[in-house]
Amino acid sequence: MKSLIEYIVLSLVDNPTEVKVTQSVGGGRVHLALNVAPEDMGRVIGKGGRVANAMRILSRVTAAHDGKQVTLDVVEPHEN
Repeated sequence: MKSLIEYIVLSLVDNPTEVKVTQSVGGGRVHLALNVAPEDMGRVIGKGGRVANAMRILSRVTAAHDGKQVTLDVVEPHEN
């Protein structure tokens, strides 16, 4: 699931080096946290959240195929 999200996001962003997907697994649940550059947040979330929701649906379908549950969070980038 992590590689699926990375593949989708890398095709959307202008700064692929800033993309970071972290995965934590507990029991039958998988939690994915997505970090991107601040200027790429709009591309990843999409108008009305459509792109982010589509990625969530794809990850849920993939997880269900494996008998798991997944959550995907787009994490707010921290500016230094």
